[in-house]
Amino acid sequence: MTTAPAPHTQQTSGRAPGQLTDGNHLVVDALLRNDVKTMYGVVGIPVTDLARIAQASGIRFIGFRHESDAGHAAAAAGFLTGKPGVCLTVSGPGFLNGLVALANATTNCFPVVQISGSSERGIIDLRRGDYEEIDQLATARPLVKAAYRIDRAEDIGRGLARAIRTAVSGRPGGVYLDLPTAVLGEVIDARKAAESLPRIVDPAPRQLPPVSAVDRAIDLLAGAERPLVVLGKGAAYAQADDAIREFVERNGLPFLPMSMAKGLLPDDHPQSVATARSLALREADVVLLVGARLNWLLGHGEPPQWSPDAQFIQIDIDPTELDGNQPIAAPLVGDAASVMELLVERTKPGQITVPQAWRTQLAARSAQNVTTMSGRIEAAGTAHPMKFLGALQAIREVLRDHPRAYVVNEGANALDIARNVLDMQVPRHRLDCGTWGIMGIGMGYAIAAAVETGDPVVAVEGDSAFGFSGMELETACRYGLPIVTVILNNSGVYRGDDVSTTSDPAPTALRARYHLMIDAFGGRGYRATTPAEVSRALREALASGRPALIDCVIDPTDGTESGHLTNLNPKGIDSTARPAA
Repeated sequence: MTTAPAPHTQQTSGRAPGQLTDGNHLVVDALLRNDVKTMYGVVGIPVTDLARIAQASGIRFIGFRHESDAGHAAAAAGFLTGKPGVCLTVSGPGFLNGLVALANATTNCFPVVQISGSSERGIIDLRRGDYEEIDQLATARPLVKAAYRIDRAEDIGRGLARAIRTAVSGRPGGVYLDLPTAVLGEVIDARKAAESLPRIVDPAPRQLPPVSAVDRAIDLLAGAERPLVVLGKGAAYAQADDAIREFVERNGLPFLPMSMAKGLLPDDHPQSVATARSLALREADVVLLVGARLNWLLGHGEPPQWSPDAQFIQIDIDPTELDGNQPIAAPLVGDAASVMELLVERTKPGQITVPQAWRTQLAARSAQNVTTMSGRIEAAGTAHPMKFLGALQAIREVLRDHPRAYVVNEGANALDIARNVLDMQVPRHRLDCGTWGIMGIGMGYAIAAAVETGDPVVAVEGDSAFGFSGMELETACRYGLPIVTVILNNSGVYRGDDVSTTSDPAPTALRARYHLMIDAFGGRGYRATTPAEVSRALREALASGRPALIDCVIDPTDGTESGHLTNLNPKGIDSTARPAA
């Protein structure tokens, strides 16, 4: 039987000493009771004391410079640990900053609880104009998995328990918890308060599909001529590594990892078809989706990216996800780990085979593409000014000696090229822009990876993407985290050779000597102009175990408008054409 936390002793004004507590202490007690060990956030009115109490009580508080970055860190913590990350923000605009990350976490299916202080309810509800007046609960609801407000200190334990369970159960997501200033300061009897703090039991119970559904999926795979397994970040989150490997290897199935699923099986695994992706998607006749959704990242399952005759087997914990873009021939509703274990258990030896013709076709295309890429990398290795591929090849060689290092990656060209060059050998060691494809996650994700694991982190950033969260270099230095930030600096958004039509810089132009920033915060800065210099700097920085930044000077002409997403730009009149006089 679990015991309640010890009450806090407080001297009350005009009364004899008594056993009392308040809302701030109750929040911390509720978090501790449910094994929360780390909190990411930005302090200010009305949550500064809450952060102080949390730190004094044994919760590690990581203080950020911007709430969005703290929220992204909490999201990455949720992805890496399978437990809700916790983000603390102030009210008003601070809440809104955190909400950006909370909405992104919900879209990515990462469990997060954002706790925000809020202003006086009576004034807000009458729109009388309070300090940082926003109806935060109403604002959050459309963007997150769930949103709750606690109106009495005695309900803090109940509210936090509900938020934690909601964030992690079923399809994980972001939960907003609104704590008015009056509740944080409310003083109540400590013994009664202690009795109100539940400890959550089995917050994310297993969910299994019926055996008949599993057998139907196996039969469909067994009859396939060109089967394919697509692994999404949901498969990585599920930590179903052993079952996935056993099912794929035992049945000889070709697999394609989405970017954050890289490393579930090593990228150099002989059954990986990442280097023949277009062919695999276009020709596959039966596709098993494991923690992957048929959204824009997979072309919605539509031709010409996919065969019009392809049949899909989808593992998803949310039945409403099924049939949203394509009919699902064999739905498997349940958590990925449990479903994969059932697939392993129910598949008979030799029941699923992969025709040799399909293996040969994939292998030939893969070899062709690898040869082409190798030629491009070799040419880039001697190019001057340095190209993206030259810098990334140097990074890849260093990372091969550091397989436990986490890779955080964001940008346009910096993301698209790095995804294809940097190999991953270990599960959940690559974090990137995710479902929305947004910028700004970089430093928050990197800080969380370092805090939650203690392992080194290499954040490969486009120079534009880095600007969204670059001030968090100071956070990394303040906490002495083993993060090496590598900026692929081509002096612009997409590229740095855009010509201005006025005396102002072009809309996409950037200019900075980024390595000088980290010097100001106590880290080590490097400037690299060749792949050899990149390699030396990265090896030295990783060996130091301290915060560092490498400013990789890239050819301003290297890069593509919007990276691989050029097709998403509107087609209209050429923006570079001058109007007629």
